[in-house]
Amino acid sequence: MMIMASSHQVLCVNKSERYNPHERITHIGGKNADGSRWKLTQLAAIAGIEEGKWSFYVSRNGHTVNVIVSTSRYGNKYLKTEADGDQPDNLLSLSECTS
Repeated sequence: MMIMASSHQVLCVNKSERYNPHERITHIGGKNADGSRWKLTQLAAIAGIEEGKWSFYVSRNGHTVNVIVSTSRYGNKYLKTEADGDQPDNLLSLSECTS
């Protein structure tokens, strides 16, 4: 039996001081159905996506795009949205997670 990944909207990110877009996102966050906030490290989010446990998406200006795992040319996994090409701009443009 195939278990469907639970889908979560990413509403905020935490970024490091690094300028490399593949290394800048450290955490993603959002809200649960009950209104409580969730926050995951990028590594935990990548593991959850790869295990089929979670899926993530970003909604901007009425468009919903899926968050996917990509690999940089140096072999580092990172999160980006499907439509972003090489730069994870849809994620980087989200507000900072506060807690």
